[in-house]
This record gives sequence, C-alpha cells and structure tokens, in this order.
Amino acid sequence: MAASAAAAAAVSQALRDRDVLDAVGTSAAALSLAGSSFIVLCYLLFRELRKFSFKLVYFLAVSDMFCSLFTIMGGPSNAFYCFAHDYSAHFFCVASFLWTTTIAFTLHRTVVKHKTDVEEFGSIFHLYVWGTSLATTVLRSIGSDYGRPGTWCWIQQGSMGKVLHLVTFYLPLWGAILYNGYTYFQVNRMINNATRMAVGISDRSIQSDVRADKKAFNRWGYYPLILIGSWAFATINRVHDFANPGHKIFWLSILDVGFAGLMGLFNSIAYGLNSSVRRAIAERLDMYLPERFKRSLPTLTRFKSQQENELTSLIVDASNT
Repeated sequence: MAASAAAAAAVSQALRDRDVLDAVGTSAAALSLAGSSFIVLCYLLFRELRKFSFKLVYFLAVSDMFCSLFTIMGGPSNAFYCFAHDYSAHFFCVASFLWTTTIAFTLHRTVVKHKTDVEEFGSIFHLYVWGTSLATTVLRSIGSDYGRPGTWCWIQQGSMGKVLHLVTFYLPLWGAILYNGYTYFQVNRMINNATRMAVGISDRSIQSDVRADKKAFNRWGYYPLILIGSWAFATINRVHDFANPGHKIFWLSILDVGFAGLMGLFNSIAYGLNSSVRRAIAERLDMYLPERFKRSLPTLTRFKSQQENELTSLIVDASNT
C-alpha cells in the first residue's frame, strides 16, 4: 500500500514537473516567435533594408521564427505528427545557429580580407545552411521513440539515440560557437592593429573611420555569447543525462528549456534591432504620425539624423567600395 502511494506520488510529481517545463519552454518560445516575426515583418515592409547583409539577418529570423513555432506546437495526437514536429523544430533550430556563421564569415571576409565579393556567396550559404540542417535532422531521427504527449514528444532510447543527438545538434552548435568566436577575434585584432597604425601616422580621417568600425564591432563582437548563453545549460543537461541516465536535475532542465527557447529573441534584438531598422521605423513614424504625437517622441529626430556604423552598414559600405 505504501509502495503504491509512493509510486503514485512520484508519477504525479513527474507530471507536474513536465507541465512546468512545457510552460517555461512555450513561454520562452513565444517571446522568440514575437521577436523574430518582428524582424521578418520589418524586412518585408522596409525596402531599404533589403540588402545582402540584412538578408542574412532575415533568414536567421525566419529560422528562429519556425524553430519557435514548432517548439510551441506541442501535444501531438499521433506518432506521425510528432515525427513531423520534431523534424521541423530540429531543422530550423540548427539552421538558426548556422546562419550566424554566415554573418560571421561575411564580416570576416569584408573587414579582414577586404573582399567585396560577399554577395556571390549567397547560393553557397543557402546550400550550406539548409543542406546541413537537413542532413543532421535525418540522422537525428534515428533512435528516437515518437508518440509521447507533450511539447517534447520524442525521446532517445538508449545511449545510441543520445549520442546521435549530441552529434547532430550539439556538435555543429559548438562548432558554430568556436567558429564565430575565432572570426570575431580575428576582426577585433585587425581593427586594433588598424587603430594603432592610424595613431602612429596621425591621420585623423583614418582614425575616425577605424573608431567607427571599432564602435560597430564592440557591439557585434559579443554576439557569439548569444549562442553560448542560449545553449550552455542545455549542453550541460545533455551531458549530465548521458552520464547519469534517469537522474534528472529539475532546476537545470528549467534553465535548459528557458534559455534555449529565448535564442530567437536574443538574435532578434542583437542582429535585427540595429540602427538601420530603428531608423526605418522612425522614418515611417515621422511620415504617418500626427504632429501632436511626434512632439511627444523626441527620439524620432535623433534617429533621423543618427549615423551609427553597425554591422549592416559596415558590410554594405565595404562591399560597395
């Protein structure tokens, strides 16, 4: 009798924990869906944003948007729906962090190598991102047991399924993190060298240009940390689960689904809400808002005259020289 009561209590607690995880994951994904959808909408509405550099941000936002959408769509009624749901979520989540590597590559090729041919890599970027995402997604399905109700309706049975999960998701994820970190390090070193050279020859115009590039990079150079912040807890949780199967740490699982679900929101703020987007929004508000509302929004005037030099303008200007 006591054993039955203890078993029932354990099942009840497991169900409550699952409900909490579902709620946290869904809430975080909903915020990411809103943020990435906003960037997609800006790209579609504002023609002046449709330049090569922001196209990369657009496809990053599209990937985040669908990754978040399929994460929210939990509770499949059958195994086939769960299979399609897991395929789609994994595909777009992998595509999301792969698009960040194309942005890092574009910045490195433009700033460090002084190449102006970045737009020629557009087709290669699509083949690389969508092809890699598809390949890892197909491999990912091996060893998964579909049909469990809930936001995460799949589970890996045995160590083989867990290894495949690590190889097809976390291996390319941390590969992207290392590549982005190395790339931004190279760009930062180049800008620092250019700064010292400009100071040495006392050329104020060059110093001004380098300072502008440095200001842009100081903001964008930290963005590899977005992937680390989004997936560090998930990585720790996967490794712990692999080493200690059946021994879940609830608070770690909360941090796992919460921060991973917010990746789209972090990306939309970091990559999308740059000066070009803010200026485009300010110009539309200035165009359509009644005068009495404009006077209560003094930032409109500042954004109209603002000439920040961030990644989008940096890449576009360099590629047009």
